Amino acid sequence: MATQHIIAATNRQDQGKGASRRLRKTGQVPAVVYGGHKDPVSIQLSHNTLFLASQHEWFYSAILDLEIEGATQKVLLRDMQRHPAKPQILHIDFQRISENEAIHVRLPLHFLNQEKSPAGKSSGIVITHELNEVEVSCLPKDLPEFIAVDLSSLKEGDVVHLSQLDLPAGVTIPELKLGKEHDLAVVIARQARAEAESDGEAAAEGEAGGDEK
Repeated sequence: MATQHIIAATNRQDQGKGASRRLRKTGQVPAVVYGGHKDPVSIQLSHNTLFLASQHEWFYSAILDLEIEGATQKVLLRDMQRHPAKPQILHIDFQRISENEAIHVRLPLHFLNQEKSPAGKSSGIVITHELNEVEVSCLPKDLPEFIAVDLSSLKEGDVVHLSQLDLPAGVTIPELKLGKEHDLAVVIARQARAEAESDGEAAAEGEAGGDEK
């Protein structure tokens, strides 16, 4: 059973940039809730509470229970604006979800047992994580908090692709429906020398391209 993540908010009456600036000075963050076949609603949240939540991985991919003055609705974080120089959240967008409608969410990849794998035990092998997250589609009830990538059997020369990920029931990767060229590499295990040569070739190609007029 997924962990419940509760975020408290209150309705916001004042609109406009001036109202938002005044709100931020009081330690609040302006936000909007939209979707779910309902009108958008302007709300505000405690910046300190929101900032602490934003330090956790689940805040960006899990279904949140947004409590607005006693009423709870299921939402996903869809956009967050941060101050360019200060540790401050400026604005948040939440999207309501419907239980019977599929959602698209970018989930983090958790790489497991890498150090126990044949490749992980070899000092001459470089293991690279080509992707750290993946977009999935599923019904809200089937949404996991992350996708586990078991690397216990990873060997030299192995490449783990999106199509090889062990997905929970009801979860799909939409990108795979676009063709074989979209079956991207997730993990690559190769000799350190081959890795260095690959980097050197890429650098040389970049220099050659820069010489062109």
